[in-house]
Amino acid sequence: MTTSSPRTRLIATDLDGTLLCAGGTVSDRTAAALAAAEAAGIQVVFVTGRPPRWMQQVSPHIGGHGVAICSNGGAIVDVRRGELLESFPLTAGAVLAIVTAMRAELPGVSFAFEHPQGWAREPEYELRMWGDDVEHEVAPAEELIADGRVAGLFKVLAKHPTLDPDTFLAEARRAAGHLAEITRSAPVAMVEISALGVTKASTLESWCREQGIDRTEVVAFGDMPNDLEMLAWAGHSYAVANAHPEVLAAVSRHTVSNDKDGVAAVVEQLLAEL
Repeated sequence: MTTSSPRTRLIATDLDGTLLCAGGTVSDRTAAALAAAEAAGIQVVFVTGRPPRWMQQVSPHIGGHGVAICSNGGAIVDVRRGELLESFPLTAGAVLAIVTAMRAELPGVSFAFEHPQGWAREPEYELRMWGDDVEHEVAPAEELIADGRVAGLFKVLAKHPTLDPDTFLAEARRAAGHLAEITRSAPVAMVEISALGVTKASTLESWCREQGIDRTEVVAFGDMPNDLEMLAWAGHSYAVANAHPEVLAAVSRHTVSNDKDGVAAVVEQLLAEL
Protein backbone atom coordinates (compact mmCIF):
# COMPACT_ATOMS: atom_id res chain seq x y z
CA MET A 1 0.00 0.00 0.00
CA THR A 2 1.53 3.29 -1.14
CA THR A 3 0.97 6.43 0.89
CA SER A 4 1.19 10.08 0.06
CA SER A 5 3.93 12.62 0.35
CA PRO A 6 4.83 14.10 3.76
CA ARG A 7 3.56 17.42 2.39
CA THR A 8 -0.01 16.34 3.20
CA ARG A 9 -1.93 19.13 4.94
CA LEU A 10 -5.52 17.94 4.59
CA ILE A 11 -7.34 14.61 4.65
CA ALA A 12 -10.73 14.68 2.90
CA THR A 13 -12.84 11.62 3.54
CA ASP A 14 -16.28 10.40 2.66
CA LEU A 15 -18.25 8.89 5.55
CA ASP A 16 -20.72 6.11 4.75
CA GLY A 17 -19.02 3.12 3.17
CA THR A 18 -15.61 4.74 3.51
CA LEU A 19 -14.72 6.03 6.98
CA LEU A 20 -17.66 4.58 8.90
CA CYS A 21 -18.20 0.91 9.71
CA ALA A 22 -21.24 -0.87 8.31
CA GLY A 23 -23.31 0.19 11.32
CA GLY A 24 -22.52 3.87 10.71
CA THR A 25 -20.07 4.18 13.60
CA VAL A 26 -16.45 5.33 13.88
CA SER A 27 -14.21 2.51 15.12
CA ASP A 28 -11.77 3.14 17.96
CA ARG A 29 -8.86 2.65 15.57
CA THR A 30 -10.21 5.17 13.09
CA ALA A 31 -11.03 7.70 15.82
CA ALA A 32 -7.47 7.43 17.12
CA ALA A 33 -5.98 7.86 13.63
CA LEU A 34 -8.06 10.98 12.95
CA ALA A 35 -7.10 12.48 16.31
CA ALA A 36 -3.43 11.75 15.66
CA ALA A 37 -3.61 13.39 12.23
CA GLU A 38 -5.15 16.54 13.72
CA ALA A 39 -2.50 16.55 16.47
CA ALA A 40 0.17 16.38 13.76
CA GLY A 41 -1.30 19.49 12.12
CA ILE A 42 -3.16 17.73 9.32
CA GLN A 43 -6.69 19.01 8.90
CA VAL A 44 -9.39 16.34 8.56
CA VAL A 45 -12.52 17.32 6.63
CA PHE A 46 -15.56 15.08 6.21
CA VAL A 47 -16.89 15.44 2.67
CA THR A 48 -20.18 13.59 2.52
CA GLY A 49 -23.46 13.13 0.74
CA ARG A 50 -25.16 13.27 4.13
CA PRO A 51 -27.33 16.32 4.80
CA PRO A 52 -26.37 18.61 7.70
CA ARG A 53 -29.11 17.11 9.88
CA TRP A 54 -27.29 13.74 9.85
CA MET A 55 -23.94 15.02 11.12
CA GLN A 56 -24.32 15.00 14.90
CA GLN A 57 -23.48 11.28 14.94
CA VAL A 58 -19.90 12.06 13.88
CA SER A 59 -19.49 15.38 15.70
CA PRO A 60 -16.98 14.05 18.28
CA HIS A 61 -14.57 13.20 15.46
CA ILE A 62 -14.93 16.36 13.36
CA GLY A 63 -11.58 17.93 14.32
CA GLY A 64 -10.66 21.30 15.72
CA HIS A 65 -12.26 23.28 12.90
CA GLY A 66 -15.69 21.70 13.43
CA VAL A 67 -16.61 21.98 9.76
CA ALA A 68 -17.98 19.40 7.31
CA ILE A 69 -18.87 19.60 3.63
CA CYS A 70 -22.32 18.05 3.30
CA SER A 71 -24.88 17.17 0.62
CA ASN A 72 -22.22 16.41 -2.02
CA GLY A 73 -20.80 19.91 -1.76
CA GLY A 74 -24.13 21.71 -1.48
CA ALA A 75 -23.54 22.92 2.08
CA ILE A 76 -20.65 23.79 4.40
CA VAL A 77 -21.68 23.24 8.01
CA ASP A 78 -20.27 24.01 11.44
CA VAL A 79 -21.33 20.71 12.96
CA ARG A 80 -20.75 21.63 16.60
CA ARG A 81 -22.82 24.80 16.42
CA GLY A 82 -25.37 23.36 14.02
CA GLU A 83 -24.80 26.35 11.75
CA LEU A 84 -24.99 26.47 7.96
CA LEU A 85 -21.91 28.48 6.98
CA GLU A 86 -22.41 28.50 3.22
CA SER A 87 -24.61 26.76 0.67
CA PHE A 88 -24.82 26.43 -3.08
CA PRO A 89 -28.56 26.05 -3.68
CA LEU A 90 -30.56 25.11 -6.72
CA THR A 91 -33.01 27.72 -7.99
CA ALA A 92 -36.73 27.01 -7.91
CA GLY A 93 -36.79 27.20 -11.70
CA ALA A 94 -34.02 24.64 -12.04
CA VAL A 95 -35.70 22.25 -9.61
CA LEU A 96 -39.02 22.48 -11.41
CA ALA A 97 -37.28 21.81 -14.75
CA ILE A 98 -35.48 18.78 -13.27
CA VAL A 99 -38.70 17.35 -11.82
CA THR A 100 -40.55 17.91 -15.11
CA ALA A 101 -37.81 16.34 -17.22
CA MET A 102 -37.41 13.29 -15.01
CA ARG A 103 -41.16 12.67 -14.70
CA ALA A 104 -41.45 12.70 -18.49
CA GLU A 105 -38.64 10.16 -19.01
CA LEU A 106 -38.87 8.05 -15.85
CA PRO A 107 -42.49 7.28 -14.87
CA GLY A 108 -42.79 6.32 -11.22
CA VAL A 109 -39.99 8.60 -10.01
CA SER A 110 -40.59 10.42 -6.72
CA PHE A 111 -38.71 13.28 -5.07
CA ALA A 112 -37.45 14.60 -1.75
CA PHE A 113 -35.68 17.85 -0.90
CA GLU A 114 -32.94 18.82 1.57
CA HIS A 115 -33.09 22.51 2.54
CA PRO A 116 -31.83 24.75 5.37
CA GLN A 117 -34.91 24.17 7.55
CA GLY A 118 -34.93 20.37 7.18
CA TRP A 119 -36.34 18.16 4.48
CA ALA A 120 -39.56 17.51 2.55
CA ARG A 121 -40.83 14.74 0.29
CA GLU A 122 -43.58 13.60 -2.00
CA PRO A 123 -46.11 11.08 -0.60
CA GLU A 124 -44.75 8.36 -2.91
CA TYR A 125 -41.16 8.81 -1.70
CA GLU A 126 -40.61 5.87 0.66
CA LEU A 127 -39.01 6.35 4.06
CA ARG A 128 -36.01 4.03 4.21
CA MET A 129 -33.04 6.02 5.44
CA TRP A 130 -31.91 6.75 8.98
CA GLY A 131 -33.35 10.10 10.09
CA ASP A 132 -36.16 10.16 7.52
CA ASP A 133 -38.81 9.91 10.23
CA VAL A 134 -38.17 13.38 11.68
CA GLU A 135 -41.00 15.87 11.20
CA HIS A 136 -41.15 17.11 7.61
CA GLU A 137 -43.45 18.44 4.89
CA VAL A 138 -45.21 15.96 2.60
CA ALA A 139 -46.73 17.22 -0.68
CA PRO A 140 -46.30 16.93 -4.47
CA ALA A 141 -42.97 18.34 -5.64
CA GLU A 142 -44.57 21.02 -7.77
CA GLU A 143 -46.53 22.29 -4.76
CA LEU A 144 -43.48 22.34 -2.47
CA ILE A 145 -41.52 24.28 -5.07
CA ALA A 146 -44.29 26.74 -5.94
CA ASP A 147 -45.04 27.86 -2.39
CA GLY A 148 -41.40 28.17 -1.31
CA ARG A 149 -41.43 25.44 1.32
CA VAL A 150 -38.15 24.09 -0.04
CA ALA A 151 -36.49 27.44 -0.76
CA GLY A 152 -32.70 27.44 -0.72
CA LEU A 153 -32.49 23.68 -1.09
CA PHE A 154 -29.03 22.25 -1.60
CA LYS A 155 -29.94 18.70 -2.66
CA VAL A 156 -32.78 16.96 -4.48
CA LEU A 157 -33.25 13.22 -3.99
CA ALA A 158 -35.07 11.05 -6.52
CA LYS A 159 -36.09 7.38 -6.17
CA HIS A 160 -37.39 4.86 -8.65
CA PRO A 161 -39.37 1.77 -7.61
CA THR A 162 -38.07 -0.73 -10.17
CA LEU A 163 -34.86 0.33 -11.90
CA ASP A 164 -31.39 -0.97 -11.09
CA PRO A 165 -29.41 1.77 -9.21
CA ASP A 166 -26.77 2.25 -11.93
CA THR A 167 -29.40 2.18 -14.68
CA PHE A 168 -31.42 4.79 -12.84
CA LEU A 169 -28.35 7.03 -12.55
CA ALA A 170 -27.66 6.74 -16.28
CA GLU A 171 -31.28 7.43 -17.20
CA ALA A 172 -31.56 10.36 -14.79
CA ARG A 173 -28.44 11.92 -16.28
CA ARG A 174 -29.83 11.43 -19.78
CA ALA A 175 -33.09 13.15 -18.80
CA ALA A 176 -31.77 16.02 -16.68
CA GLY A 177 -27.98 15.97 -16.68
CA HIS A 178 -27.91 19.24 -18.62
CA LEU A 179 -29.80 20.90 -15.75
CA ALA A 180 -27.86 19.72 -12.69
CA GLU A 181 -25.15 17.48 -11.25
CA ILE A 182 -26.62 13.98 -10.76
CA THR A 183 -24.87 11.20 -8.86
CA ARG A 184 -25.50 8.35 -6.44
CA SER A 185 -24.16 6.90 -3.20
CA ALA A 186 -26.92 4.60 -1.90
CA PRO A 187 -27.33 0.87 -2.60
CA VAL A 188 -30.92 1.47 -3.80
CA ALA A 189 -32.27 3.25 -6.90
CA MET A 190 -31.83 6.75 -5.51
CA VAL A 191 -29.98 9.62 -7.17
CA GLU A 192 -28.71 12.82 -5.59
CA ILE A 193 -29.03 16.09 -7.48
CA SER A 194 -27.09 19.33 -6.92
CA ALA A 195 -26.83 22.63 -8.75
CA LEU A 196 -24.77 22.62 -11.94
CA GLY A 197 -21.08 22.75 -11.10
CA VAL A 198 -21.60 21.81 -7.43
CA THR A 199 -19.81 18.62 -6.42
CA LYS A 200 -17.73 17.41 -3.50
CA ALA A 201 -14.69 18.50 -5.49
CA SER A 202 -15.87 22.04 -6.20
CA THR A 203 -16.65 22.83 -2.57
CA LEU A 204 -13.54 21.10 -1.24
CA GLU A 205 -11.44 23.09 -3.72
CA SER A 206 -13.05 26.31 -2.48
CA TRP A 207 -12.43 25.35 1.16
CA CYS A 208 -8.79 24.47 0.47
CA ARG A 209 -8.24 27.71 -1.41
CA GLU A 210 -9.46 29.68 1.62
CA GLN A 211 -7.08 27.69 3.84
CA GLY A 212 -4.14 28.19 1.49
CA ILE A 213 -3.92 24.46 0.79
CA ASP A 214 -2.95 23.20 -2.66
CA ARG A 215 -4.62 20.14 -4.18
CA THR A 216 -1.24 18.34 -4.13
CA GLU A 217 -1.37 18.58 -0.32
CA VAL A 218 -4.73 16.77 -0.10
CA VAL A 219 -5.33 13.05 0.47
CA ALA A 220 -8.89 11.92 -0.31
CA PHE A 221 -10.87 8.73 0.37
CA GLY A 222 -14.12 7.50 -1.18
CA ASP A 223 -16.23 4.57 -2.30
CA MET A 224 -19.12 5.64 -4.56
CA PRO A 225 -19.80 7.61 -7.78
CA ASN A 226 -20.49 10.79 -5.79
CA ASP A 227 -16.82 10.69 -4.73
CA LEU A 228 -15.32 10.50 -8.22
CA GLU A 229 -14.83 14.23 -8.81
CA MET A 230 -13.18 14.68 -5.40
CA LEU A 231 -10.92 11.68 -5.92
CA ALA A 232 -9.89 13.02 -9.33
CA TRP A 233 -9.18 16.49 -7.94
CA ALA A 234 -7.11 15.57 -4.88
CA GLY A 235 -3.39 15.12 -5.25
CA HIS A 236 -3.52 11.65 -3.66
CA SER A 237 -6.67 9.53 -3.59
CA TYR A 238 -7.66 6.13 -2.27
CA ALA A 239 -10.61 3.85 -2.92
CA VAL A 240 -11.61 1.46 -0.14
CA ALA A 241 -11.78 -2.21 -1.16
CA ASN A 242 -15.58 -2.26 -0.93
CA ALA A 243 -15.94 0.66 -3.36
CA HIS A 244 -18.18 0.72 -6.42
CA PRO A 245 -16.45 -0.89 -9.45
CA GLU A 246 -16.33 2.47 -11.25
CA VAL A 247 -14.45 4.00 -8.32
CA LEU A 248 -12.03 1.08 -8.05
CA ALA A 249 -11.29 1.42 -11.77
CA ALA A 250 -10.82 5.19 -11.63
CA VAL A 251 -8.49 5.36 -8.61
CA SER A 252 -5.05 3.77 -8.71
CA ARG A 253 -4.48 3.66 -4.94
CA HIS A 254 -6.59 1.19 -2.96
CA THR A 255 -6.84 0.41 0.75
CA VAL A 256 -8.72 -2.25 2.71
CA SER A 257 -12.46 -1.98 3.29
CA ASN A 258 -14.28 0.39 5.60
CA ASP A 259 -15.01 -2.46 8.03
CA LYS A 260 -11.27 -3.15 8.19
CA ASP A 261 -10.46 0.53 8.88
CA GLY A 262 -9.12 1.28 5.43
CA VAL A 263 -8.83 5.03 6.02
CA ALA A 264 -7.07 4.52 9.34
CA ALA A 265 -4.57 2.12 7.73
CA VAL A 266 -3.43 4.80 5.27
CA VAL A 267 -3.45 7.60 7.85
CA GLU A 268 -1.34 5.55 10.25
CA GLN A 269 1.24 4.88 7.54
CA LEU A 270 1.20 8.55 6.53
CA LEU A 271 1.87 9.60 10.13
CA ALA A 272 4.64 7.02 10.47
CA GLU A 273 6.38 8.56 7.46
CA LEU A 274 6.12 12.01 9.02
